[in-house]
Amino acid sequence: MTDSPQHHSQTAAIVECAQEVRATAPLVHCLTNSVVKEITANVLLAAGASPAMVEHPEEARVFAGIANGLLVNVGTISEEQTDAIRAAVATANAQGVPWVLDPVAVGGLPQRTELARELLDLKPTAIRGNATEVVALAGLGQGGRGVDSTESVESAREAAEALARRTGGVVAVSGERDLIASSGRVTRLTSGHSLMPLVIGTGCSLGAAVAAYLGAARSSGMSDHDAVVAAHAHLGAAGTVAGRSAEGPGSFHVRWLDALHALSPEEIAQVVELEDAA
Repeated sequence: MTDSPQHHSQTAAIVECAQEVRATAPLVHCLTNSVVKEITANVLLAAGASPAMVEHPEEARVFAGIANGLLVNVGTISEEQTDAIRAAVATANAQGVPWVLDPVAVGGLPQRTELARELLDLKPTAIRGNATEVVALAGLGQGGRGVDSTESVESAREAAEALARRTGGVVAVSGERDLIASSGRVTRLTSGHSLMPLVIGTGCSLGAAVAAYLGAARSSGMSDHDAVVAAHAHLGAAGTVAGRSAEGPGSFHVRWLDALHALSPEEIAQVVELEDAA
């Protein structure tokens, strides 16, 4: 772990942002895939945020302006959800609501790949995906095996930085050691547990948590980059703690939600390892 003034500043930002989430309970509009709706809602509640799944296109257009953050997850898109996504993003951009693009399985399937690349031009506040998804979204790879990553996090750094330049936002690559990139800044964060990929929705719910943290950070003047790091720290720290006593994926799932709820902001910052990237 790097012991530098920037590192201490990042640690303090994690604590401050986690405190802000719990103080303000940001409302997150989740346009997410049908497989992960329940765990996404449970994760947001455990973390201190408030979930809402509003999917009718006209309702989504209105609700995105009410929410503090918007999640767009393309995991199981339909024509109606595609319309809702476009409507919600238009409102979010018009009203300054931060929004997150989660490019689930982009690259391997043409419909969602086309939609995700269309959304890039609408400047997501943050992009969160695994290495293969980020590389494919940037047009530097072909995609993986469904939601499974076939690339390493480090191999996706070039793609992440290219997407950050293109969108002006933050790009997070999730894996054993997360990489978070924005203009002129890269942070690496180590946390989590090997059981996390065996529980459905841990990555997708992270996208929702990023939206919650962005909403909280915007209300208190913190940077988007720090908010994305803090969201990864919270869910990753809970994974580390849950893995210490879990016997398998089922018990891990329960312990992870409990840890999301129980960990204090200070404990979140203590559990994770941060590195200031060169």
